[in-house]
Amino acid sequence: MTLILIVEDNEKNMKLVRDVLQVKGYATVEAVTGEDGIRLAAERKPDLILMDIQLPGMNGIDALKVLRADPATAAIPVIAVTASVMQQDRNLITQAGFDGYIGKPLNLKEFLDAVRAMLEKHKA
Repeated sequence: MTLILIVEDNEKNMKLVRDVLQVKGYATVEAVTGEDGIRLAAERKPDLILMDIQLPGMNGIDALKVLRADPATAAIPVIAVTASVMQQDRNLITQAGFDGYIGKPLNLKEFLDAVRAMLEKHKA
């Protein structure tokens, strides 16, 4: 079964993403901080990570840098899921090395399409 790690500090967003993914048959594991996300990624080796950018403590960009620096987690695809939709924010996110970008509020069809496309790309 495909495992997706969701790193999100907003309870409503977490519930929405988790419920939508589970209905589609994905297994999920959850973290509310970047630090927990890094730990869970190393322990569980998810197929995909959905990372909020604005997190308490370590932000999503810094968490991604730690994941990319560790050979055990470096190859896991990470999609930024964020309300930061200004062009300059998008550029920062792309330059940081995220594999994809999903804006909030979520469009569920676009969200699921992006998840599916990223998983297929990385299985190939």
